[in-house]
Amino acid sequence: MSTATLYLVATPIGNLADMVPRALAVLQSVDAIAVEDSRHSGKLLQHFNISKPLIPYHDHNERDAAERILHLLQQGKRVALISDAGTPAIADPGYRLVRLAHQNGVRVESLPGPCAAITALAGSGLPSDRFLFCGFLPAKQQARCTALQVLADESATLIFYEAPHRLADTVRDLADTFGGAREICLARELSKQYETLWLTTLAELAQALDEKRVEERGEIVLIVAGNTQKNNDQGEDDRILKILLAELPVKQASALTAQITGTSKRELYQRAVQWKTQEYDDA
Repeated sequence: MSTATLYLVATPIGNLADMVPRALAVLQSVDAIAVEDSRHSGKLLQHFNISKPLIPYHDHNERDAAERILHLLQQGKRVALISDAGTPAIADPGYRLVRLAHQNGVRVESLPGPCAAITALAGSGLPSDRFLFCGFLPAKQQARCTALQVLADESATLIFYEAPHRLADTVRDLADTFGGAREICLARELSKQYETLWLTTLAELAQALDEKRVEERGEIVLIVAGNTQKNNDQGEDDRILKILLAELPVKQASALTAQITGTSKRELYQRAVQWKTQEYDDA
């Protein structure tokens, strides 16, 4: 192996048997390993009898750590970058280190290996010819709903990571924004004993979470179908919504129209409020 190389080494997302020989060979040969969490990665490396200097590299120290790693690389050393699980530089600050290496003429070598997003997509049964990886949505509801509104008309399959304690709230916001009829695959604990891959609808998953029929624990990936009906049925949506608005309050009419058409309840509610406001102004 050549010197002065930054290696991106994918590690198992749950099952240690997924550690490939080439990844082990690189980790055994480098001069140092940059890790997201030294305690977590230390256990992994100990399992494979790998003992190397560890350099913590994460969101809170990335600038100083990156300079230290770059200094080693410029001395002709070989450094491997790993994350807590899966492929480094995906939904973590590792990409900035990779960029710094490129900018300073350091060779970068990316080893293929486990990635939760791709593993979940492959097992979802949803279209994979076009997909958009969105990482983690904002933790606060208002910012999360704003981000989802931007994605509401996206026709590509969408991939999200989510924390267990936010799963129910996120699925409810997805259903409100995209419509309950939109398909979703819940991927949980991939490659582990209690792996879950459930292809369903946003409405059904939201109900299952409300009824505590889904465990909210472990690593979670959400694969959401893209919007394949945008603008096709707006005329029919409007017709149904106007009929219901003649007899029902805005909130109830919007909710029923969403159930009938699969269109976003939030979108229908906003449309109904706009119409009511216009009627008031014209009166």
